[in-house]
Parts: sequence; structure tokens; C-alpha cells
Amino acid sequence: MPYNLSGAQALTLIKRFAVGLDNLGVGQGRAVMIVTPNHLYVPVVYLAAAGSSRCFTGANPAFTEAEIAYQMKMVDAAVVLVHPSALPTATAAAKMAGLPLERLYLFAGQPCKPINGVPDWTTLLASEEASRDWRWDPLTGDKSLSAVAVINFSSGTTGLSKGVCITHSNLVANATQATALRFAPGTSSETIQKQERWINFLPLYHAYSQLWMVSIALKQRIPVYIMEKFQFVPYLAYIQRYRITSLLTVPPVILMLAKRPETAKYDLSSVTYVACGAAPLSKELQNDVGRRFNLSIVQAWGMSETTCIGAMVPSWVTDDTGSVGHLLPNTEAKLIDEDGEEVTERGKPGELLLRGPQIMLGYWKNEAATRDSKTTDGWLHTGDVAVEKNDMFTIVDRRKELIKVNGLQVAPAELEAALLELDDVADAAVVGIVLHGDEMPRAYVVLQPVAKHKRLAGGIKFIDEVPKLASGKIVRKLVKQWARDEERRWRRQ
Repeated sequence: MPYNLSGAQALTLIKRFAVGLDNLGVGQGRAVMIVTPNHLYVPVVYLAAAGSSRCFTGANPAFTEAEIAYQMKMVDAAVVLVHPSALPTATAAAKMAGLPLERLYLFAGQPCKPINGVPDWTTLLASEEASRDWRWDPLTGDKSLSAVAVINFSSGTTGLSKGVCITHSNLVANATQATALRFAPGTSSETIQKQERWINFLPLYHAYSQLWMVSIALKQRIPVYIMEKFQFVPYLAYIQRYRITSLLTVPPVILMLAKRPETAKYDLSSVTYVACGAAPLSKELQNDVGRRFNLSIVQAWGMSETTCIGAMVPSWVTDDTGSVGHLLPNTEAKLIDEDGEEVTERGKPGELLLRGPQIMLGYWKNEAATRDSKTTDGWLHTGDVAVEKNDMFTIVDRRKELIKVNGLQVAPAELEAALLELDDVADAAVVGIVLHGDEMPRAYVVLQPVAKHKRLAGGIKFIDEVPKLASGKIVRKLVKQWARDEERRWRRQ
């Protein structure tokens, strides 16, 4: 198997795997699941599963067996492609979920010999001859609006993750919308192909990576260099070696670029565009790194429920306000207050509601959660608090994360951004903690002078590392559990 794939080579493998699923008897609508770090063949499986009227889903290979079993059972995975490093966990998870072990196949960047009777995924591939005349089943009319292509599980940073059903129409719409704001109007495909070289460390089981590094990159024929996992120094070295032009990244990496001394040792002059998403990024950090590299860093916002993106700063716009930019084309938005009334005053925060062709179909086998999140007329409750000014949106924080201090709302992301401005702070997480019946902000690092009601009266806790998902989001439910545990200890004293 090659270490690189052209578009034509990828298409051949996609067809061979699709025919292999036919031969295995995997029916339409069934889920093909991966449990693997990044490698060259994940996009092949993604496109083969979705393109052959099945659906793709992925689990973090670092998950526990219980977490993987939850997803396996939820989607009743017909095929599970597992990296050898995750095989013990995935095997235990399959038993826990009641899935036959015959559904497991090894899945890595190179073919593997069987391990404990589990064969390699290449045994599923049909011959080139058998797949040469295979054709996609065209999706017409309402079918593209209802056929599920991908089930991406929500990050679960605040609770049990849910399976987000993304249709074929959602995928095409969001890729088209994002492309319209990524490349200046009138930019030809030929120009894009000549000027763009991307690098990807973002996990391919995540919507962010799937949209940009699979759908958009292949459509625009942009070469992508795939990292199995993120390591900062190799990341810098690859940017230098392969003359990477665009970085699609997350706040922790922006923080490293600003604070790690290794950054200065590499030539990153080929980079002309940096976009950051998946988690909040302070405008101070955004602008500091932008000045260092003499370019504009833009932000984008989205969630699994918007396929990937709902708003972004166009690539030809310079923004230093920390905004996540304009709504994508054909997208509507409104802000509502705590009483559900629409916010009409400019600059006043409210929960962001979105409506557009990229909004999910619903949650997999969870009608109650779908009803709670999506109105009958198509508005998605994002759970994010935003403000709007000059048609640009700024995300304040997650509605569920806001801390109430003497009736006033405090956004953890605001305090985290302030803490990260200190030279001696590598990272930070802020949650609410209840003491004597009052909620107060608590940081798991150091204090920064702020307004009285934002002071970290709940205390400071020094930790080795802020727990985060591969997407860069803080696993806030774990930090909250730390706070709850400490509350209980204090009450007993």
C-alpha cells in the first residue's frame, strides 16, 4: 500500500472498499466505524461508506472500552476498523456492546498480519476489475436531504455524547459554503491547486477534519499531509519541509506557536493563512501570533450539529476583534434571551440560533434531544452565547458554562483568556464552584486582576495539564467533577 495517494488512486480504493462492503452483505444505511488515529486510508473509508449509501462514524482511539462500546452499540456498527494499538480496547468494547468479533478488522497505514484472529481491512477490498464498473447510487430529490452520510458524536464535554446525523445535502452545502469564504471571489481552481498545501493533525473522526481535509481538499485538489497525531516539533518541521501554506488549527496550537521557544527554530514563512476553530481563542493571543508571523489569523465557529461550520471570517478580511466572522452563505441567525425572546439590541448577548442547509437532520435514535435542540421550523439552539456587531459574531461562551455570580453572568472563556495572557501560565480552565450556597468562579491555575464579581473567589488549583479533547475543547465535565469532589470534601470538614 502506498504512503501517498493521488485522487485517481483514492477513487479506485474507495470503489474497491464499497464493493467489498456489498460482498460482505452490509446493507444500506448501516454504519462503518473506525477506531484509529489518523492515517492515509481514513478518507478512503469515509468516502466509501458515505458514498455507497452506508454511513461513516468514528470513535477516539484513546477512549475507554465503555466509551467505545457506547458508540458501537448506539449505531450497531456493521464493520469496525480498528488500529492495532486500539485492538485490545475495541475487542473488549465489542464484547461489552454485544457485537460479534467478526465485525472487527485491523486498520492501519500499512497492511497488518492477523492479530488474535482479527484480519486486516484489505481482505475486504474487491479486485480492481470487480470494482471498475461500480457506480454510485445517485441521490435525487428529498433523498439527499434525509439519507444519513455521517454520524459524528458530539464532544461530550458537558455530558453524554450524542450521535449527530449529517446528511449528504448537509455535507455538500457546508463544503460549498466554507469554500466560498475561504477563497476570494473569482479565485480559479487552478490557482488554488498551485498555491495551497495543507497539513492535518486534526482527528479524522472529527467534523472539523472531515470537512476541510477530506471534502474540501479533495474537491479543490489540494495536497494534504496527514499526521498520525499532533506533536509540536514534528509539526513545525513538516511545515518547513513541505512548504505548507495554510494552517487549519485549534487554540492550543496557537498558544504553542506563541509560547514555545522551538517555534523560532523553523522557517514558517510559507504560511500565508491561519484559521482557528473548535474552541475559543482570545483576541489577544490571536493578534500576538498574527503580529509574530506577519499575517492575519482568522477565526471560525461551528459545531457537529452545523455539519462543521456556521460562521467564519472571510480570508480576504482582516479582523483583530476576536470575532468568528460572518454567517456562511444561505444561513440565518438570531439571538434570544433567557426568556426565549429575540434580542434586538446590537451588542447585547444572547443564545445563538441558526438555520440553514448545513443544520443536522437530528440526533441518532434520540428524538427527545432533537426536539430540545431543533425547532419544528428548522432553528438550531446552539447553546452558545454570542453578540453581533456589524454583521460579525463574537462567541461569549457556552450557555451551560456561564457562571452566575450575584445574579451576574461570568463567561469561563473570558477568564481563561485573561489567564493565558500571563507569561507564566501555560493553560487554564475555569468552572463554577458552589460555596455556602453561592456560585463562584474557580480557576485551575493563577489569579488575574478582574472586576470584583469575576474574581476567582472559589480558589485556584494548580494542575499538570488541562484535560482537552483532540479538537482542543476543554473536557469541562471532568473539571466540574473535580470541583464537585472538592465541594464535598469541604462540607465534611
